[in-house]
Amino acid sequence: MSRIFSRIAGTGSYLPARVMTNAELAQRLDTSDQWIEERTGIRQRHIAEQSQASSELALAASRRAIEASGLQAQAIDLIIVATSTPDYVFPSTACLLQAKLGIANCPAFDVQAVCSGFVYGLATADNFIRAGAAKHALVVGAEVFSRILDWNDRGTCVLFGDGAGAVVLSACDRPGIHASVLRADGRHAGILSVPGNLCGGKIVGSPFLQMQGNQVFKLAVKVLDEVAHEVLAAAGMQVAEVDWLIPHQANVRIMEATAKKLGLPRDKLVVTVDRHGNTSAASVPLALDESVRAGKIRPGQRVMLQGVGGGFTWGATLVTM
Repeated sequence: MSRIFSRIAGTGSYLPARVMTNAELAQRLDTSDQWIEERTGIRQRHIAEQSQASSELALAASRRAIEASGLQAQAIDLIIVATSTPDYVFPSTACLLQAKLGIANCPAFDVQAVCSGFVYGLATADNFIRAGAAKHALVVGAEVFSRILDWNDRGTCVLFGDGAGAVVLSACDRPGIHASVLRADGRHAGILSVPGNLCGGKIVGSPFLQMQGNQVFKLAVKVLDEVAHEVLAAAGMQVAEVDWLIPHQANVRIMEATAKKLGLPRDKLVVTVDRHGNTSAASVPLALDESVRAGKIRPGQRVMLQGVGGGFTWGATLVTM
């Protein structure tokens, strides 16, 4: 009996039309374009309209991924949406997306691992396919982080943007996803969080993102290096076999430090944070789709995808396109 693997059959993404530049932020905050870009690499980000929820962004990205895969929407038999900004408390954004795509009966659920969410979702879908429980999975990262930002806090609001990215993962007789490694350490929950909730119709705690930037930076660089080596070992591969590195697009300095520690040249690092900002769970699939559609990432090339985010969560997946 032949083994079942999974491969990325199609990619898609969506960015809201509105672009917010650093210069616009500098008009109402004690900051400047130079200050933001020097510390983060970010020049601009996209901001969703008030009427655009995560499921709407996810829908546009999903349609493009499904079209690229050559499948019909009805062929999708698993939907996983990674998001920290769901449309509602419930039902899940995945179920709302399922209805908007005109699909019924397949499993649909959300994954909450913050900025590692897409990597977590991809690994989960891969295991479904390897087990024979799904043939064509839709994995989406979709965020409207602009809704949970304190726009008077220059330490956080300048970092984030909105967007969505998606892939269709299909069963195949040869490996596409070689290995995934997922990690978490809840002891670090306090360094990056939105410590609020609803109770009796009122917000308890804070509804805004809070971050201890220096601690996040140090931990992110450490764990991204560790998990890169772990996933390479799990796949039986060497760093030299990696054609492209797509880390979570949070801060260009974190990304460059990760590539340097791995011994990967800067030209193998995919960077979109300068134009997208940090789009949390959407950042990796957004960067992947942009690179695929630009002809930068080509069939047969090996790509390492990495996530790191609140929780504290992190993970990596090694893929042949």
